[in-house]
Amino acid sequence: MNELFADGFPWWLIWVGFAVFSGAGQKFSHSRKRHRRKTERRQAEARAEMERRRQVKAWEAQRLSDIEALMADHDRVNARWLEYELDVGKLIDYPMMSDVREPLTVDFLRAKRVADALRPGSAADITTDARLLEYRDAVRAFELAFEIAEREARRIKDQHFSGPERQRLNTARRLLTLAVDEAATGAERQLAYLRACKELDGLLALPEEAIAALEQRIAPQLAPRAQWPEPLR
Repeated sequence: MNELFADGFPWWLIWVGFAVFSGAGQKFSHSRKRHRRKTERRQAEARAEMERRRQVKAWEAQRLSDIEALMADHDRVNARWLEYELDVGKLIDYPMMSDVREPLTVDFLRAKRVADALRPGSAADITTDARLLEYRDAVRAFELAFEIAEREARRIKDQHFSGPERQRLNTARRLLTLAVDEAATGAERQLAYLRACKELDGLLALPEEAIAALEQRIAPQLAPRAQWPEPLR
C-alpha cells in the first residue's frame, strides 16, 4: 500500500478522477434542476390555462345571464303595453296609450319596434359586445319611453276630450262592465257591447287585439259577426 503512494506516483490522476466525478455530479444536478424547472413551468402554465378557461366560462355564463335578464326586462315592458292593447276598459280610462296622434305614444311605439327587432331568439344568439350593447340600449329606451307615456296618460286621462266626449267614454265604460257581467242575460250583454262600440266610434281607435280579447269574454252572447250592424263596427 505504501509502495502505491511512493514517490513517483501520478497523484494528478486522483485529482483528475475527482474532478471528473465532481463535474459529472454537478452536471447531473444541473440537469435535474433544469428538468424540475421545466416541470414546474409546465405545471404553472397548465394551471394558468385552467384558470383562463374557468374565467372565460364564468364570463360567458355571466354574459348569458345578463342577456336573459335583459330579455326578461323587455318582456315585462311588453306585458305592460299589452295590458292596454288587450283591455278596452283600460284604454277608455287612459286613451292616450292608443292615440297615435300623441308624440309620446308615437315615441314608445317606435322604441318598441326597435327593441323587438333587435331581440334575439335566445341569449346565445348575441355573440358580440356591440350586439349586446345595441340591444341593451334599445330595451332601456323602450322602458323609458313607455314609462314617460304611461305617466302622462295617467296624468291627463281624458282631458283632451270635450265634455260630451268624456260623457260618451263614461257611458261606454259602464256598458262594457255590463257586457262582461256574467250575471246579466245574454241579450243584455250583447246589447251593452254593441252600444259601447257605438259610443266609442270616432273617439278611440281600439286595437284589434283588444276587440278580440273583449269579444272572447262575451262570445257566447254575441250574434254571428255577419249579423252585426255596420255602424257599430
